[in-house]
Amino acid sequence: WTCGLALRKRGRLDHNADDGKGRSKKFNKRMDEEISSDSENESADPNRKQQENEDDEIEETPQEKKLRLAKLYLEQLREEEDKRAEQESFEADLIAGRLQEDVLEQKGKLQRLIANKLIAPDPAEVRLLRGHKLSVTCLVITPDEKYIFSASKDCSIIKWEVEGGKKVHKIAGGRKGTEARHVGHTAHILCMAISSDGKYLASGDMNKLIMIWDPVTCKHLYKLKGHRDAVSGLAFRRGTHTLYSASHDRSIKVWSVDENAYVETLFGHQDMITGLDCLSRERCVTAGGRDRTVRVWKVAEESQLVFHGHEGSIDCIQLINEEHMVTGGDDGSISVWTVNKKKPVSTVKQAHGSHGNTGLEQPYWVSSVAALHNSDIVASGSHNSAVQLWKCGQGFRGLEPLFSVPMIGFVNSLKFSNSGKFLVAGVGQEHRLGRWWRIKEARNGLYIIPLKRQAQEQEVVL
Repeated sequence: WTCGLALRKRGRLDHNADDGKGRSKKFNKRMDEEISSDSENESADPNRKQQENEDDEIEETPQEKKLRLAKLYLEQLREEEDKRAEQESFEADLIAGRLQEDVLEQKGKLQRLIANKLIAPDPAEVRLLRGHKLSVTCLVITPDEKYIFSASKDCSIIKWEVEGGKKVHKIAGGRKGTEARHVGHTAHILCMAISSDGKYLASGDMNKLIMIWDPVTCKHLYKLKGHRDAVSGLAFRRGTHTLYSASHDRSIKVWSVDENAYVETLFGHQDMITGLDCLSRERCVTAGGRDRTVRVWKVAEESQLVFHGHEGSIDCIQLINEEHMVTGGDDGSISVWTVNKKKPVSTVKQAHGSHGNTGLEQPYWVSSVAALHNSDIVASGSHNSAVQLWKCGQGFRGLEPLFSVPMIGFVNSLKFSNSGKFLVAGVGQEHRLGRWWRIKEARNGLYIIPLKRQAQEQEVVL
């Protein structure tokens, strides 16, 4: 029994050993199959990953979609902010440039170089507006450039429409001796001015009177009395309703038109004053006729600067900017001045030529000048059958002729529009201040001269 038990134990052990060996083979076989399967999976893995990625892209979750849209929205916001910042920078540059231009304009150091861009107009493009019976003596252009007011030796004022050339309104002149009952002038009108906001129109005549009108309705508002001789020059200070007036009584008066009040009188000229102009500073410039002086009146300081340069009577004056001005006289010369020098910085003698017999030639009188503010363009008029345009050199040194526009008669007044798109000339058969000559073939009226440019203007800051 004992031997049998021992044999059975041994047989069970052997059986377990065989069984364990058999299990080991099966296990190894199964492991080989799994390794083989894994290697096959690894070989096909890249394609599967690509397919899975494509499936992920196509089948994005709601959370992923929200994230993607949020990123797109943020990108759009960033682009809009960049554009806005660029626009604001551009606008800031514009504002800075405008402010710099305003400062330079106040200092009298702004000069726009546009003379080289001007094209001489075709004579057929020049329009003539007729309505005055006698010589036109003065004119003004409204700030919006839609209307022109002209005055004449026939004592009348006419309001014209620029675009159509139509006569909008006429303030008729009265006869001498009817001053008490006539609303308007009864003597030759020598000068006019309009405020920079277009609210008031002022006119001065040989009867020592200044009349204030409403430019819109052409209704008479009131009279300003005080001068003891003919009123020869008027100008509103820009941006205000302060009026400066000059007279043959050799004085300048300051008025507050809003209050219909006299302010003060300035004395200094030794002969009758023939012209006056001012811009935005509290000062004005005057031409002193046969005392041969140009004066700058500093009203606030109650002082004046005196300039000499012409050889004859100075008959007209116009400011180019706050620091420079141009004058013309019966010596036939045109001069450009700066307030920093007592003599002209440039002069053109016999600017319009001369006339008369050989050996007895006399220069054509310069009867009017005009300047396009803060630019290098100046115009002058005489009775040599042409209006001459000039180019100021850089720094306002030197005058060069640009072109002339044929025009028969005495050019008694010249005015540029604020934009420089046109020039208006007031022409008559006689000189503004007298009757030394009479050109019968001349036609009393206004000539509108278009000024075309080749390209955009260029600015130079001095």
